[in-house]
Amino acid sequence: MALVRIEEPRVKEPVQTGFSHHPVFRLGFRPFYLLAALFAALSVPLWIARYFGNFGMLAHVDLNWHMHEMVFGFAIAVIIGFLFTAGRNWTGLWTPRRGHLAALAGLWIAGRVAMLFAPPIVAAVVDLLFLPLAAYPIYRVLQRTGNKRNMFLVGLLALLTLVNVCFHASATGLLQISSIAPIQAAILIIVMIETVIGGRVIPGFTANAVQGAKPIMNEKRDKITIALTALAALAWIGHLPGPLAGSIAIAAAVAQATRVLGWMPHVTLRKPILWILHLSYAWIPVGFLMLGLAAWGMTTSSAAFHVLTIGSMAGLIIGMITRTALGHTGRPLDAGKSEFAMYVLIQLGVVARVLAAANLMRPEMLVAAAACWSIAFVLYVVVYAPYLLSPRVDGREG
Repeated sequence: MALVRIEEPRVKEPVQTGFSHHPVFRLGFRPFYLLAALFAALSVPLWIARYFGNFGMLAHVDLNWHMHEMVFGFAIAVIIGFLFTAGRNWTGLWTPRRGHLAALAGLWIAGRVAMLFAPPIVAAVVDLLFLPLAAYPIYRVLQRTGNKRNMFLVGLLALLTLVNVCFHASATGLLQISSIAPIQAAILIIVMIETVIGGRVIPGFTANAVQGAKPIMNEKRDKITIALTALAALAWIGHLPGPLAGSIAIAAAVAQATRVLGWMPHVTLRKPILWILHLSYAWIPVGFLMLGLAAWGMTTSSAAFHVLTIGSMAGLIIGMITRTALGHTGRPLDAGKSEFAMYVLIQLGVVARVLAAANLMRPEMLVAAAACWSIAFVLYVVVYAPYLLSPRVDGREG
């Protein structure tokens, strides 16, 4: 499978003034990585406080809010920021920037405020506007350059929009389904994005950074892994009989594990900016193994989905938002003590959350998981806000 091209254009950024020309609006990763990290740092403690009976005045901070906002607030912001940045490099055309980017960031913020304070119908309308309006510019640059290879991402964003519609229809009583089902579907769609993009970039990063490393990239194996992962997701979402759904999930777990082992994770141990990607991706086979066990009634689906959301999703996010922010602000791709702490905290967080799901010191483990999560993203904001709010150190665009 070919690699994703992620190098930055070598064009100098002209000096301009005004709100829309602030450095934070020069490329999509800047506002959306910063907003996502801020939101992640604040939202989980808010949910934990509400879970333990505090902040009773915030009636909207319930399980539905927590599930929705971790996916359609936090994760989607990072995905859009990444795709705006990658789309610029894939096509050579500008994705939203300046006023357009500022407006989209403002709409994302409006969605988060609405989900906290507005009536459900109003919150649904505001929240549902963001994904289509953010996905369309990605579609346009891919369509204009004939970049069919990455067009599937627009399809997955459309599918995420449809799932979000189902969530809001359920939450407002317009659709008689559990609101958990659309969120689980969204998580599995994001896992598909991780599976495809991870397979393109992680082996390439490893080969480029570790002398003599030759990660195995087998196109046939990759296609089988992607197909099995998609089938396992469909089996879970479609509520196929437990023995069948569990067997497909286990098969996907084996395929994913074989894939990540072929990428030579052991050679990255001295490079945190690499091992965080390998380790986080490795939570995907663990998550599908647990999904299989959940389908067989041997564990809980909550444990499986928290492995997929904290372990793989948040782990890959913290790995990519550090790596791409460093690269696209003109800094060396080296993880220092702060990055190392962020990476370790997320991994400790997923372990604590799985222990909580297993009812092992549940209250303490929930607090520990939330603390690890929030400290990691507070660190990101403290360290990376100056990078994201300032021009590139080399004067180039972006």
